[in-house]
Amino acid sequence: MRVVIAPDSLKGTATAADTAAAIRAGWLDERPDDDVVSAPTADGGEGTIDAFAAAVPDAVRVPVTVTGPAGTPVDTAWLRLPDGRAVVELAATSGLPLLGGRLQPGTATSRGFGEAIAAALDAGATGLVLGIGGSASTDGGRPVLEALGLTAHADGSVDRSHLRPLPAGGAVVLTDVTSPLLGPDGAVAVFGTQKGVTPESAPALEERLAAWALALPDVDPTTPGAGAAGGVGFGLLAWGASLDPGARAVADVLGLPALLDSADVVVTGEGRYDDQSAAGKVPSVVRALAAERAPGARVLLVAGEVDAPLDGFDAAASLVVLATQTTGEPDDALREPLRFARIAGQRLARLTG
Repeated sequence: MRVVIAPDSLKGTATAADTAAAIRAGWLDERPDDDVVSAPTADGGEGTIDAFAAAVPDAVRVPVTVTGPAGTPVDTAWLRLPDGRAVVELAATSGLPLLGGRLQPGTATSRGFGEAIAAALDAGATGLVLGIGGSASTDGGRPVLEALGLTAHADGSVDRSHLRPLPAGGAVVLTDVTSPLLGPDGAVAVFGTQKGVTPESAPALEERLAAWALALPDVDPTTPGAGAAGGVGFGLLAWGASLDPGARAVADVLGLPALLDSADVVVTGEGRYDDQSAAGKVPSVVRALAAERAPGARVLLVAGEVDAPLDGFDAAASLVVLATQTTGEPDDALREPLRFARIAGQRLARLTG
């Protein structure tokens, strides 16, 4: 059989490339004669630069030191593409894992992302590809724009006279989120909990975002994706960037649609498969591409946790369940994700065979 393995990263625990390799190894343990192709991907969050670097052989990582989400320096990199564009990943500059588990819902900043963008522009980037998944902050992207030259005044007004212009090739923002900036479906309500926002602290953060939206009246805060990355999507819209579905854009760059042609089995995955996964995250995009390019192929899911109906998937393997069955300790899935990803590959190959 021809098998294509195209997972996202297991956020904060294993890269997409390592996850794909582990699943592939497990599959081949059971079915060594199958043609098994690894195609790690991303959705604009963690691993986006890695995915582009793997797909574009002449891409160059450019080191940069920026302000991390806790306000301390972070050594990271942006990616220069051969066509002159730069890929900048928010997860690598201002991402949740960079806090090391010490959540800072009210003070975490996205400034480093703006600093990395500025560094790419200083280096002559002719266009920008901006992945904004995995943020630690809920600051509306104001620090991003400040790093690009915007001045925000104490009275709530802003001065854009020194805000850097977009490069000639524009800026495309990759996001898997369609939430607006404010309200019950907005940045605070939907994503605040994972960043440490409590019911007590949520109203103040919502009020701060609402004030920021008033300072930029020419930008519609209800635009789908404005609430992405704690509102960084809104800030980038104010800069003139456009928002694109991240997972599909990365899949196209990687050539994933063509890889799926004639596949008998497609395996995808992510850290947690839940109700948000259907809104443009990697598993939903890979599932849709498989239906389009390889009708009849079995589509399988590997996830750290599975917490939503498996609509459209033929089978799934949860790393937490496998860890519980194997060692009796569900937390072993976090400690040894690649061990259990390999076991997941074995189990799914056995089921398929």
